[in-house]
Amino acid sequence: MSSIVIADDHPLLLRGLSDFLTSKGFNIIGMAEDGNTAYNMIVKLKPELAILDIRMPHKTGLEIAEDCYKNQIKTKIILITFDQEESLYEQAKAFNVYGYILKEFAIEEIEICIEHVLKNEHYFSEEIEAHLKTGKPSDESLEDLTKTEKKILSLIADNKTSQDIAEELSVSIKTIHKHRSNIIAKLKLDNKPSSLLVWANLNKNLF
Repeated sequence: MSSIVIADDHPLLLRGLSDFLTSKGFNIIGMAEDGNTAYNMIVKLKPELAILDIRMPHKTGLEIAEDCYKNQIKTKIILITFDQEESLYEQAKAFNVYGYILKEFAIEEIEICIEHVLKNEHYFSEEIEAHLKTGKPSDESLEDLTKTEKKILSLIADNKTSQDIAEELSVSIKTIHKHRSNIIAKLKLDNKPSSLLVWANLNKNLF
């Protein structure tokens, strides 16, 4: 039986989802009302699936997905959300989130979503796909980047840390940090730790 951890900061929604999935024969091995607790459960219990609210205290569902992605944790992530923001959707794809469904359709879609995910298939609500445009930037986005900066982008897309990149290119980590700042400025990205990783994963076909 597939093991599942679920997390939502609304106790009634958490209990309702747990009761529904249990009635369908799924094995709920952990429940959490905040992101830190949820992530610790995932690390300790190693569930096959984790169904997470995208917005929770201490650590969001996306931040948990990012940590699982970076640390190569095999638990498959399903996010449930009221949000239809394009940036959240893009980040979910970049961090290899397997399922992404709207809360208002959660009870209708969650069982179908789980079935797809257990087959190693991604499932994104049609309502989200219909409302969001996820077009890729053109090659023009990279025109201002140097050859070295493109190489660094490629290594970031391979989930390399700044230290890994510095060692591979035989330069100081300070130099890599400077390159990263320049790339962020040229691509006009938000100056957040994950913004470059998200962009690189979404657009690795361009460099």
